[in-house]
Amino acid sequence: MAFIRTMLGDIAPEKLGFTYSHEHIVCRPQHWVDRNADDLLLDDPAKSQQEVALFRDAGGRSLVDATAVDYGRDPAAVREISRATGVQIVGTAGFNKGFLWDARMPGKTCTFEQWIESTSVDDLARFVVDEVEHGMNGTDVRGGQVKFGTGYNSISPLEIKTIRAVCRAHLETGAPIHSHTEAGTMALEQMQYLREEGIDMRNVSFGHMDRNPDPWMHRKLAETGAYLCFDGIAKVKYNPESVRIRCILDLVRAGHQKQILVSGDTARKSYYRSYTYAVGLPYIISTWVPRLIEEANEAGIDGQKLVEDIFINNPRECFTFKKG
Repeated sequence: MAFIRTMLGDIAPEKLGFTYSHEHIVCRPQHWVDRNADDLLLDDPAKSQQEVALFRDAGGRSLVDATAVDYGRDPAAVREISRATGVQIVGTAGFNKGFLWDARMPGKTCTFEQWIESTSVDDLARFVVDEVEHGMNGTDVRGGQVKFGTGYNSISPLEIKTIRAVCRAHLETGAPIHSHTEAGTMALEQMQYLREEGIDMRNVSFGHMDRNPDPWMHRKLAETGAYLCFDGIAKVKYNPESVRIRCILDLVRAGHQKQILVSGDTARKSYYRSYTYAVGLPYIISTWVPRLIEEANEAGIDGQKLVEDIFINNPRECFTFKKG
């Protein structure tokens, strides 16, 4: 039976509804705690709950919380936010990226780097499988996707190790795979290890594609069947919205409308309305979606159908558990 795993339990895929595919709700990354980087700490669950309620009131139904264990995940707090707001939230098992691993692991004396280095790939895979099948951070909140990540224009040996572990956890559980690409780099290079582990790319989503607005690279990824997540909406400091929309419409023209995901990756206080009066989670629905519809229609593309695919149909397919 096909299902999507949320923090409140498994649901039928058709119940997912309008979905942001990469967000952060509550996170206290030890790497940033050690550096007193307050903007990178979403450490007030009450404010996060207010923000998720704003998303719901704007018309949102589901969120994917892409916060992994090395990014200060708090699944118990996020589950309570889901319960209080009625918004369905998919949690994330696995890892983020190597430069975070100098920090101490929760409840342990070693760092993430020391633990990953001293643990076999198969035992790391078992850790991820347990997060999907039993629960994360000592809770019974189960992960709904498995994640790995790599650095900027680089893939370290320990990152390769976590890629392999996450692939093996996917093959055992059927949980969808999500890839962190630092500034949109190294996605094509990551595929070498995915292929070596026997992964069907139709079960993988690559994040931060709008940080590297390269239409050729996007097409090459899409030709494998993978999903491309444009999750920097509203971050004009990286690229204007015109660049993101142009990349999305280029993929549509190339026949890849069914492989596009969109979100905001709101991982800073300064991105949240509830913390700082920023545009926050409602922005995509209230402001960006109407613009996408208008620009798509002007380009001869059915904007309303495009939005339906990006936010409803594609997430429904992407986040469904599939084995093999």
